[in-house]
Amino acid sequence: MEFFNSALGRNITFVRPAYFIISGFTGVPNNRYYFIFLGFIFIVSVVGNTIVMGVIIVDHNLRSPKYVAVFNLALTDLLINCAFVPKVLDIFLFNHNYISYNDCLTFMFFCFSLVSMQSMNLVVLSFDRLIAIVYPLHYHVKMTHKLMLSLIAFFWLFVITVTLIAVGLLTRLSFCGSVVIKSYFCDHGPIYWLACNDVTPNFVIGCLFPFVILGLPLGFILVSYCWIAYALIKISTFQERIKALKTCTSHLLLVALNFLPTIFVYSYVGKIHLNARIINLSLTNIIPPMLDPIIYVLQTQEIIDSLKKLLKNRWKHEIATVKE
Repeated sequence: MEFFNSALGRNITFVRPAYFIISGFTGVPNNRYYFIFLGFIFIVSVVGNTIVMGVIIVDHNLRSPKYVAVFNLALTDLLINCAFVPKVLDIFLFNHNYISYNDCLTFMFFCFSLVSMQSMNLVVLSFDRLIAIVYPLHYHVKMTHKLMLSLIAFFWLFVITVTLIAVGLLTRLSFCGSVVIKSYFCDHGPIYWLACNDVTPNFVIGCLFPFVILGLPLGFILVSYCWIAYALIKISTFQERIKALKTCTSHLLLVALNFLPTIFVYSYVGKIHLNARIINLSLTNIIPPMLDPIIYVLQTQEIIDSLKKLLKNRWKHEIATVKE
């Protein structure tokens, strides 16, 4: 990030605070119960996503390109809650509200990169469903492991680059007054508005970021499902249409779960109380990673069958061990 500190070669001194103070949830009554709830969400998320990844690794029948994407989604979900929840609990449950300047920017980088990758994972899964339904006979030719891994690698590189630009531009800001961040983590907007010099580049990236990370992925998903709907209309029988549509059910639920709450929160960001916005935003970022593996386990017959098989083999092994 030293590149951004050069200020295009000019000898400019930036005033950086030694620390920031994160002040989210201030004035929320009985907020400890909310933090206990976050701890519960964290445990369920870790267990659920670990099970999904473990099943995909162990069961060789789940090695298709689709499940490479599902594995990456579960990994991203796990990392999101590992990035958010422990730090949020440390800050507010144990009153460690002070966070150093560098630690704050690092915290922001990981949070925004992982949340952004969550949207890109849904794009990858929608592309997989598009190829599977529109080109069913050529699916295994078109959707290869190499293509899937290339897509995932590209999106990881993309979100890391975009987030680095957003975080890097913050290093050119001077903070002359308040260092109190009115959010539950080191959020981009609440930080750059504390600066006392020109924040125009940060404002621009702050406006573009939601469009690039939320708007474009959602637009691609909607277009892909319009294409899928057109392909389903051409299928001769109603039963075949339903069968094809069922393969998209879990993905559609994930899209609704991940995008709709975020759109709602950002649409009413200036119309609701600060604490209500902070709570809604925290739930929007933390609950979907917990529910994603549950939805995939309940809606995907292949994963259910694999779990049953693994549990059955485990049960037989324990019985054999006891008899010996």
